[in-house]
This record gives sequence, structure tokens and C-alpha cells, in this order.
Amino acid sequence: MELSRRQFFKVLGGLGALALVPKEVTAHPGKVATLIDLTKCDGCKDEPIPRCVKACREENKDRFPEPKKPIQPYWPRPTYEDWSEKRDRIDTLTPYNWLFVQKVEVEGTTLYIPRRCMHCDLPPCVKGCPFGALSKQPEGNTVIDHSICFGGAKCRDVCPWGIPQRQAGVGIYLKLMPKLAGGGVMYKCDLCDARIKRGEEPACVVACRERLKEKAVYKFGPREEIYREAKERAQKEGLYIYGDVQNGGTSTLYLSAIPFEKIEAKLRELKARFQMPVYVRNRYKEEINPWGKVALGAGALGALSGIAGAFLSKKEEKEEV
Repeated sequence: MELSRRQFFKVLGGLGALALVPKEVTAHPGKVATLIDLTKCDGCKDEPIPRCVKACREENKDRFPEPKKPIQPYWPRPTYEDWSEKRDRIDTLTPYNWLFVQKVEVEGTTLYIPRRCMHCDLPPCVKGCPFGALSKQPEGNTVIDHSICFGGAKCRDVCPWGIPQRQAGVGIYLKLMPKLAGGGVMYKCDLCDARIKRGEEPACVVACRERLKEKAVYKFGPREEIYREAKERAQKEGLYIYGDVQNGGTSTLYLSAIPFEKIEAKLRELKARFQMPVYVRNRYKEEINPWGKVALGAGALGALSGIAGAFLSKKEEKEEV
């Protein structure tokens, strides 16, 4: 596995910027949003796999990780995260499954909750990543650059929903410091970034509408329209909204006939891996210490700079042969 010159300087440049100035995240809500109507979702229970999950996996299969084995533990961790033998699981989030439908019984009602990245307005994952591998796009979605992600999982640590998932045995850490840093690459929904930049809808949205037509669970569109519809329906139909204020606001809204406090209480009771906390403070400014990030970035920059001479000399030697 050879590190390209472009890839090396991409990481080095990002760390250099970190060592000088704490990275800020543009605090804009974005252009688009998704409305997920839980009053309509039946989890595609008569099909082998929910349509939205199937569409997501098909859309992103070429980006799924293929780890180099045997995978070696990296200091100081004696273990690593490997989902490659469980890539067919669709009942949870994994590096191979970026969307799943969570089933929960609340007060005699069965709810099916599509779960994926919420795409926060002020994403702590973007600010918290010490290597600049995450970015918030103008459309409002957050994206992981797999080519420079070290898999440190800081993004998952600061995410209120624990969305990003790690796969070891892949990524830039294998080329730079396989025993001392990183741990793989983080993966999550990016709202079908390439599709929405082309003016298309996310694959999950399209797949749901193909099945349910005008009764589709997902609705995707301009943010202001989605927010307005959610609020109007909540008021008119006595529904509850989730995602409009949680973590400072998101580009994903849920509508439910059951209060989300009761949904979260049930998920806690079940000790579900993925929760839906109602009272979510934004850790963007409260807990993420930018100077701690600078120290980490500067330390990593020093380590990478120490490798730079040997790396470039080796490349030049090959080019001269």
C-alpha cells in the first residue's frame, strides 16, 4: 500500500492548518432537509430488506471497505473493530450498512424508525475531527473523506447518536503509522452527496417513494419547505417533531404520533445500541476544546513531518530508476 504524494500533502496540509488555527465550522443550516414520517413507515415488513436500506447499500457498495488481513492491533488498543465478516447485517449501523430501520414497541404501537446520520447544522463531528477528514457541505450534509481518515473515532465520541462506524485494516493509517495511530476508517451516511450535488434525491428517498407513492415515508426538498411542512403537520395533526432543535438543529426531521420522550424511554429500557435522546445539548462549543485539538494536530504534524523526508526520498529514487 503506497501513499501517493497528493494524499500525503493533503493530510500534511490539513494538520499544518490545525497547528496554526483551530478549525471552525460554518454555522449554516444548509439548502436541503429530509422529513421522515414514522406514522407511515411499516419497515417494509413483508420484504426481505427495507427498500431504503437496500437502496443505500446498492448506492454505496463501491465505497465499502475491503480490509487488508490479517488485521493487526494498534497501540495502545489490544483490539480492533472488524465488521467485514458481518457485512450482511442490516439491523444496525456498520461500515457496510449506513442506514437501518429500528423497530420498537411503545404503548402497544409498533414503530419503525429509519436511522442514519442526522446531518447537524453545527456538527460536532466536523469540529472534533483532529485530521480534518470531515466537512459540512453547502447543502447541509456532513461528509467523511475516507482517503485521509485515521479512524480515531472522535467523530463517534462527540456524536449524540454515535452514528459513525469504524472498520480496521483499511485507510491511511496503514501507510503511515499502522502500529501507533488511527484504527481504520469511519463510515456513515453522507446523504448521497454526489447525487444531491447533481440535483438528484438520496437513494433511500427514491426507493421509498417507488414503493409507497404519495404515502412515502421520506420527503426530501428545500430546507425551509421541509421545516414548514413538519411544523404545520405537527400542529394540525397533533404530531411530534424530532431533529428541529436537537443538537442545535439538523437536516433530518422525524414526525411521530407518539412523543419522542416515550420512544427514548423505551429505547433506554431496551438498552438499544442507538438511542433518540430528546434533550441533546450541542457539544460544538460546550465540550470540544479547540486547543486540545491543536495540540493533537501539532503532534501528528510533527510525526508526519518526520516521515516526510524518507517518503519523498523513496519516491524520488523510484522516479530516477
